[in-house]
Amino acid sequence: VLGVRASRTGRDATDLPDAIEQMSPADGDRVLRQSQIVVDFAVGYEAELLIDGILMPTTRLDELTSGGAAPAPGAQVELPPTAVWDPGNATISYQPQVGAIIEEFAQGEHVGVVRYWRIAEAQPRVRSYTWRFTTD
Repeated sequence: VLGVRASRTGRDATDLPDAIEQMSPADGDRVLRQSQIVVDFAVGYEAELLIDGILMPTTRLDELTSGGAAPAPGAQVELPPTAVWDPGNATISYQPQVGAIIEEFAQGEHVGVVRYWRIAEAQPRVRSYTWRFTTD
């Protein structure tokens, strides 16, 4: 009984800050060289992403369309080789690809850092979360 009460499962086991709802890869995961990084935040936050100490340039998804208008249903949007912030879903993602700062993850351990802040704060207090993942 004591073992069950003391065990941590689900979200408690991830030690994610309350601002981060989920992320992939998770801390300690093994991934492929072209694996996408996605960090999903609670509503009301913005973020930037660093991988192996490199600040990824970020493009806002709502700025990819001309004049800020939403694309027509089914229309394709060309994503740049940067991190992409999706304000509608409060996610930041990065896909290694040709022409990007990191075209593929080299074999070994990598360190990801997200720096995030509340949008509504007059003087935003930047917080960060660091995790590690490995590429075979």
